[in-house]
Amino acid sequence: MAKKHVLAIVLAGGEGKRLMPLTEDRAKPAVPFGGHYRLIDFALSNMVNSGYMKVVVLTQYKSHSLDRHVTKTWYMSPLLGNFVAPVPAQQRRGPHWYLGSADAIYQSLNIVEDERPDYIVIIGADNIYRMDFSQMVEHHIASGLPCTVAGIRQPIELAPALGVIDAQDGVVRNFFEKPAHAEGLADDPTKVLASMGNYVFTTQDLVAALREDAADPASKHDMGGNIVPWFVERGACGVYDFIDNDVPGSTDRDRNYWRDVGTLDAYYEANMDLISVHPVFNLYNTDWPTMTQLEGSLPPAKFVYGEEHSRMGHAVDSFVSPGAIISGGEVYHSIVSPWVYVHSWAQVTDSVIMHHSRIGRHAIVAKAILDKGVIVEEGAVVGVDLEHDRARGYTVTESGITVVPKGTIVTR
Repeated sequence: MAKKHVLAIVLAGGEGKRLMPLTEDRAKPAVPFGGHYRLIDFALSNMVNSGYMKVVVLTQYKSHSLDRHVTKTWYMSPLLGNFVAPVPAQQRRGPHWYLGSADAIYQSLNIVEDERPDYIVIIGADNIYRMDFSQMVEHHIASGLPCTVAGIRQPIELAPALGVIDAQDGVVRNFFEKPAHAEGLADDPTKVLASMGNYVFTTQDLVAALREDAADPASKHDMGGNIVPWFVERGACGVYDFIDNDVPGSTDRDRNYWRDVGTLDAYYEANMDLISVHPVFNLYNTDWPTMTQLEGSLPPAKFVYGEEHSRMGHAVDSFVSPGAIISGGEVYHSIVSPWVYVHSWAQVTDSVIMHHSRIGRHAIVAKAILDKGVIVEEGAVVGVDLEHDRARGYTVTESGITVVPKGTIVTR
């Protein structure tokens, strides 16, 4: 019954500054991931698999490719009233864009008024995980509280970088933003409960909180920073422990997996999580599929040349997407996206190669992220000499990953 009265809101308006240059001309949720997916596909797949078919995606910065992807990929039949709809910032509450995540929802209350849901699920658009939100909604209804926050167990040493939840008997007593010192959980002192940025609200209570927040000139109009504390102060915020979420088809290895891909290093590591022999995050779970729409009519991936002692087109421990051609080159432990061409005697290792990139003959790409349309010329090298990469204007992360911007030509 509850599923028929739930509206899902996906917050997809962030700039993603820490993912530059991948967010130079696209919104963070539109960044390609895992070959032919985009980050937002994971959030939307969770919603649809949870049975929630009325979804709005609030967008703002550099949203064209994101809006286009959502519109073309996530089209729902209107016969049953289902939809996944991108909603750009519209300045409905005054001559300003979204001032924060709470203001984005406040400015979109016309949608809530149109749909009249009993409950609203609000999530971000750019984390990698699986979650059955229907279980969280059932928990929320059973608690009788107007607000529920999802918490995930994280090592206590990470507390200074997290929003830490202090709960007792299922009710949030305090919320600590990046505490220097934190107490571990009663049942596991090595862990703290951190906010995932996923919320369930009873509609009328959320609307009241949003309206009060909108009238407060001192507020930052943020869901985690203002709205949730508003409920916490009133003893009206519950917590849902992600460890209790049972997703069909999950294994002990990938159960409770969650990655915040807010930095280039985290983005790279999350991609690498996909391609181990026993993946930390398993995309082969047919009971809870991650869905997307491949662009155009893509042919199968092709591997050509089998001259063992001179050249051999092959890939090992890698994802190779449809439309890619490995033509006499070698690919190891890498993600290869659609329409990528790896020429003879080229070597690609520990890398993420996005759509329409070309790796020339005898070129070497190692521990790198190549954005769309990058051309690595014959004999060129990227990701080996990090100082040389920096001198060429490429971003090099703290862990030594070279990131080459969209459309770049890498010369010798």
